Amino acid sequence: MDTANRVGNDHGWTGGDLARRVRRRRIALGLSRDEVAERARMDPVYVDRIESAPVALTGGDLMRLAGALDTTISELLGAQPQRPSGHGRAALHPVIDTMGEDECRRLIEPGGVGRVAFELAGRLNVVPVNFGMHDGAVVFRTSATTALGRYGARAVSFEIDRIDEGMHEGWSVVIAGIARHAGPRETDQLRKALDVDPWAGGDREVYIVIEPEQISGRRIRAW
Repeated sequence: MDTANRVGNDHGWTGGDLARRVRRRRIALGLSRDEVAERARMDPVYVDRIESAPVALTGGDLMRLAGALDTTISELLGAQPQRPSGHGRAALHPVIDTMGEDECRRLIEPGGVGRVAFELAGRLNVVPVNFGMHDGAVVFRTSATTALGRYGARAVSFEIDRIDEGMHEGWSVVIAGIARHAGPRETDQLRKALDVDPWAGGDREVYIVIEPEQISGRRIRAW
């Protein structure tokens, strides 16, 4: 059995899943199949097959395809939603680097999903949220009935990470600061400036702003 195909089966990744992810990512970038093929140094017919039918790809094919689509192997293969990330083995010679504040800010600037940690009634709570960045501050939306929506300014920690299971690499950024409610005028500005759409849905019109007081980060690299 082909190694790439066997790995896919072990982790529940099907050719159809890969085809959908490749096609969706290509369209999101506004690229044609010919352009992806040129970037990945592949035959356009092969790219068409990848998007149309189950294909057993080699590790090299996956790396070139991920690079052409400005993404990672893990994103193309799809992490299983029913279990946490990080089940792959560690790299043979992992290296941990401390990241400076500028690099941390660059990594989190696009926004995404992060975890906000705060104390409430003597207990530590951690909640995942969709967030964006505005003028160097973390911004997310919540409901007026949630713990963060009901209470005023409080000290929080905010964590964002990215894991590439295929390459056994990743990074993590931690922010310490004060979370506060945005006022009416600021809320209007944030609504116009940011497209933060909570996956949880519902009425989440309370904008929370975290002004960073400290930013730190680490990166794991594989050699």
